[in-house]
Amino acid sequence: MAGLRERKKEQTRQRIAAVALRLFGERGFDAVTVNEIAEAAEVAKATLFAYFPTKESLVLNGVGGDDLAGIVARRPAGRTCLEALRAHHRAFAAGQTPQADLDELVARVRVIQDSPALQAAANGLLYQQRQALARVLSDEYGPTAAALMAAQIAASLLTLQETYFQRLLDGASAEDAGRALAQDVELAFDLLEHGLNHVEGS
Repeated sequence: MAGLRERKKEQTRQRIAAVALRLFGERGFDAVTVNEIAEAAEVAKATLFAYFPTKESLVLNGVGGDDLAGIVARRPAGRTCLEALRAHHRAFAAGQTPQADLDELVARVRVIQDSPALQAAANGLLYQQRQALARVLSDEYGPTAAALMAAQIAASLLTLQETYFQRLLDGASAEDAGRALAQDVELAFDLLEHGLNHVEGS
């Protein structure tokens, strides 16, 4: 019975998110009210807020990026933080994302790009992600070095993300975008490991 309840809750959450994304895509984030989303999704406003605490979270849920701090904290003994992060992003680039998920992703990116409020909220999530990574790294490297490392890592991964999304927005196929991302992942982590000398000396 508990499993059925959880499935129904997940279906409700997905329905609300899908309705919100459709309305935002049609009219823009600022032009759509929470009341309109709740009515279109056939749920009470209180129910909507039980799943999504803010209007922004209807779009940004899951957009904060990967759990970089968790990836680093859970890495096997003997593996550096960059090795763990490179392996994670290699696996993502090599994975096959279903077309429906890619279509939803592209729609969400378009909505975010068209809304200054959502861009600011997304930047806030990325800042939190960077701070969490710095806290994990500080145990090994000290607070100043950890902050600098986290800033460089986060900036590099954000650039990978933005470039990947832009290729999809420009109409690249999932396969082509994935292949290009795989190459970018190697370049990004080579630069993180070896610095600008890696490019200047190549």
